[in-house]
Amino acid sequence: MLDLTPKEISPRNALRINPCKTCQPVGALYAALGVRRCMPHSHGSQGCVSYHRSLLTRHFKEPAIAASSSFTEGASVFGGGANLRTAVKNIFDIYDPDVIAVHTTCLSETIGDDLSTIILDMQVPEGKVVVHANTPSYVGSHVTGYANMLAGFIRYLARGESSSGGAAAVLPGFLNPGDLRELKRLLKLVGLPFVMFPDQSGVMDAPMTNTYEMYPQGGAAIEDIRALGSCAKALALGFFACAEPADVLEKKCKVPNLVLPLPIGIMATDELVMAAAEAAGTQVPAELEEERGRLLDLMLDANPYFYDKKVAVYGDPDTVAGLTGFVLELGMRPAYVLTGTPGEAFTRGIDAQLERFGVKGCKVKAGADLFELHQWIKNEPVDLLLGTSYGKQISKAEDIPLVRAGFPILDRYGHSYMPIVGYRGGMLLAEKIAGALMDRQDRDAADEDLDVVM
Repeated sequence: MLDLTPKEISPRNALRINPCKTCQPVGALYAALGVRRCMPHSHGSQGCVSYHRSLLTRHFKEPAIAASSSFTEGASVFGGGANLRTAVKNIFDIYDPDVIAVHTTCLSETIGDDLSTIILDMQVPEGKVVVHANTPSYVGSHVTGYANMLAGFIRYLARGESSSGGAAAVLPGFLNPGDLRELKRLLKLVGLPFVMFPDQSGVMDAPMTNTYEMYPQGGAAIEDIRALGSCAKALALGFFACAEPADVLEKKCKVPNLVLPLPIGIMATDELVMAAAEAAGTQVPAELEEERGRLLDLMLDANPYFYDKKVAVYGDPDTVAGLTGFVLELGMRPAYVLTGTPGEAFTRGIDAQLERFGVKGCKVKAGADLFELHQWIKNEPVDLLLGTSYGKQISKAEDIPLVRAGFPILDRYGHSYMPIVGYRGGMLLAEKIAGALMDRQDRDAADEDLDVVM
């Protein structure tokens, strides 16, 4: 049906069609899954949490656990305090988590349930913890919910007196487990002791065994979150996902923070590596210098296929900022860059990148949707789409190659294991982009021009 998208663009202020985001509780749920032995809890109706779990499960191809306050008409009118108290007791009795992470939904936010007071009055078993974050779906996006949940954990648990051994706190942004594993490898190579929170590796990419584990071995432990408050420094990766939690940590525990872009591409990875080396008081190891050189070699080898190709980039704001920087490094020309998450900081950041590379004429928009992107492309086509699975209808309708990156990717397998961050991630991403462009060239080539040597 998207091939019927009209070419003529009409202003829309109160309507989004095929939005380039989802709601806050999805991000809050994913953040909570990065904590060891944590049960995420949706304070709202069963239908809400069913959707949130389903989206995460489809992206990661792993079960995303969560409980619900199961609002009915009574709770919707008189408040859900009783539902939450009963739910927390049942969850601890039946599922025995170490921590329950409660996030709100549209319904409970509209009612105005005071979760701080409700949780304070609860009977929580000794050694167990209940935390919460306010995540109304009608504000922000799943990235906002992710940030709010991280901030909630820090407010409840971070302590300045906990022991971290002078480690750095690393807030890694809204990333796949494969990205988190690559980040940890980079930091270990540099020699930086760190506490990473959250950490979904080992949880949302748990290995297949003979038994189901409700709480896999991965995730940041409660002790790790408490120790954030005594870290020497915080490295927050991604302005939209981690700047606010880092600020909360600094205000509460006096931990200075440095907000960096997601390390996608050469320059952004350089920033992280240099910041980590400075914090650790070490030199960049030869192994990382070699990886960087191999990525540069690949970029130079395939430059004839990258150069001046027009690309549309869309998805989460931090991821889109990183991808835009990388395609600029490849010599490509971003024509459209958009995110569904609102925020002037996004457009300012992208404009600064474009100015640095001398690229003009690119349309940049926050709070946008994919219907509008499709209309832009109908008026001025691009050579490549770079973003989530939701662009596949545009790809099919306009016959444009699509390289999938970001969240969510619902129609492919293995993506959550493969990093796009760091020099290794850059090599994987550059190979995918070059492959898509070269496949298109082969498909369109005349028989006499089709060659196996490039």
